[in-house]
Amino acid sequence: MNPIDLRFRQVHLDFHTSEAIAGIGTEFDSEEFAATLDRARVDSITCFARCHHGWLYYDTHVFPERRHPHLQRNLLFEQIAACHARNIRVPIYITVQWDHYTSQRHPEWCVVTPDGRLEGTPPYQAGFYRRLCVNTPYRDFLKAHTAEVLETFPTDGLFFDIVQAQDCSCFACTAGMAAGGLDAEDAAIRRAYGAQVIDEFVHDMTTFVRQYHADCTIFYNGGHVGTHHRSIADAYTHWEIESLPSGGWGYMHFPITQRYARNLGRDCLGMTGKFHTSWGDFHSFKNVEALRYECFRMLSLGAKCSVGDQLEPHGRISQPVYDLIGAVYAEVEQKEPWCVQARAVVEIGVLTPEEFHGGGIGALPAAVIGAIRMLEEGGHQFDIVDTKADLARYQVLVLPDNIPVSPELAATLEAFVANGGSLIASFESGLTPHGSTFALPLLGVTRIGPAPYSPDFLVPRGAIGKGLPETEHVMYLQGLEVSAALDSEVLAETFMPYFNRTWEHFCSHRHTPSAGQVGYPGIIRNGNAIYFAHPIFGQYHANAPRWCKTLFLNALDLLLPEPLLRHGGPSTIVATLNEQPAENRQVAHLLHYIPERRSQDIDIVEDVIPLYNLPVSVRSDHPIRRVACVPQNAEVSFTQRDGRVEFTIPVIAGHQMVELQF
Repeated sequence: MNPIDLRFRQVHLDFHTSEAIAGIGTEFDSEEFAATLDRARVDSITCFARCHHGWLYYDTHVFPERRHPHLQRNLLFEQIAACHARNIRVPIYITVQWDHYTSQRHPEWCVVTPDGRLEGTPPYQAGFYRRLCVNTPYRDFLKAHTAEVLETFPTDGLFFDIVQAQDCSCFACTAGMAAGGLDAEDAAIRRAYGAQVIDEFVHDMTTFVRQYHADCTIFYNGGHVGTHHRSIADAYTHWEIESLPSGGWGYMHFPITQRYARNLGRDCLGMTGKFHTSWGDFHSFKNVEALRYECFRMLSLGAKCSVGDQLEPHGRISQPVYDLIGAVYAEVEQKEPWCVQARAVVEIGVLTPEEFHGGGIGALPAAVIGAIRMLEEGGHQFDIVDTKADLARYQVLVLPDNIPVSPELAATLEAFVANGGSLIASFESGLTPHGSTFALPLLGVTRIGPAPYSPDFLVPRGAIGKGLPETEHVMYLQGLEVSAALDSEVLAETFMPYFNRTWEHFCSHRHTPSAGQVGYPGIIRNGNAIYFAHPIFGQYHANAPRWCKTLFLNALDLLLPEPLLRHGGPSTIVATLNEQPAENRQVAHLLHYIPERRSQDIDIVEDVIPLYNLPVSVRSDHPIRRVACVPQNAEVSFTQRDGRVEFTIPVIAGHQMVELQF
């Protein structure tokens, strides 16, 4: 399937509307709808064929009983016609696993939990979250419904929502497992079978759609794009990364996910929301600076932009919402020329624990979150990768905390280092899958066992300790006790406490202090490999000890003394570097927005704190003829020497792009 080039300024327009509300669509005005979108610079909007309540929003001939009982017009048809008249794309939304109408009338199509319950919302609770199984005859209905949509409307694209693997024990799934000789009582086997079912479903549905439409876009949304998607990428035309920072995803979900997804051969669309919290938060408004940050971060990481909204039942579009979206999208439109066909310039790959341990909305591995934070705060240029990625484009690989190494992966990593690459591993990364020994001799360490003391203490010295006092620094999480090979260099020793804290002997409020006695190696260097015996990345995610970040960034300096980009600003800057080969230039993005935990539930971005006279240095082998702040087209004086381009940005007011023209 040929990937497509997405538009930059999209809206995802929810319309999950109860049958208990009358007058559906009575105030919809097609001209007002399209004109409002046009003024807000929206160039694509996803509209609804069928919602989570199970209702259809068009004049259906195949399923008239499913047409919303109070719908007053052929709503989807009018939306598409009005938008197409203004060259606005309209992908069509179809719910998959959440459909209240269907789950009530066909309980035999529902996902069954291992204890025999119907998965999802209980009968006397509010919500349409009772999940349907696509391994049942429900799939036949989905195909018939999708066929009617494709035959009825000029279809730009299809957005299939709520498509996730399930641990299902319905009749169809238990029969399918039995037919395959699988033990359905084994939870791991059921989960693997559920993944197989959903993979087969997306391939089957894409094949079905192509019988009707050769080139409409197709996306299956599960709220996350991860390592599992590599194997089914051919069923998708693109990636849409649903990631509402205030809606359960958090501000770290999108950069982690996008830094992985952008390397899977598909164009990417980031999706946030206009909501203060999450979907269905009617009459709420995201702070405009938060929406700027979220959209500009998408651009900086090579993604297009989508903002979620929800049409009110009467069908009138909210002008204040599109004033908000339009204020941001007008700026996105100005920035687009420096984002078209942009690709990331990177030198570090972070091998994600998600490939081995899973992850999703609100459950990304702690180690990868900690690694992302450290690298972004250090201004480094990096991707999130899996074991199937082409590692040749990276100079350094990071294995955070718990990356098991099979013989195949060991051979890959050994070859990577033999060809000049460098490696940083921590804690259990590098161990064989059974965890008893290290699979990578190149790390220069031997596993003895779990560290006998926790917390214990590192004393940083020399280059690894730059910026830190040469004294004990507590390592809160238990590490491994290792021994260093004879030809390895111990960069930092672990010092032991007087004793572990137990009911029999304890000291003070939290943990026992150092006894001043050297225990075992804490940081070891063996040529181009540096190993940390503690889970420093998970630790940084837990409570962000600055010394953990400093030790890691110092290790990077030892292995990568001339990074792609340096800046002289605070760690709150997010800096990325992209290239546009067709334009013969690189574009640096510098963002300075600071999410704050101003509330109990969510992080808030409200204010922009401008930065002035920021020094920036970019490594470049190309002669540079022009450096300019864009889209302002304000040239900046620069010097180029010793393989680096150095310049000063006069001001960063939230987001500034800088063009380096070759």
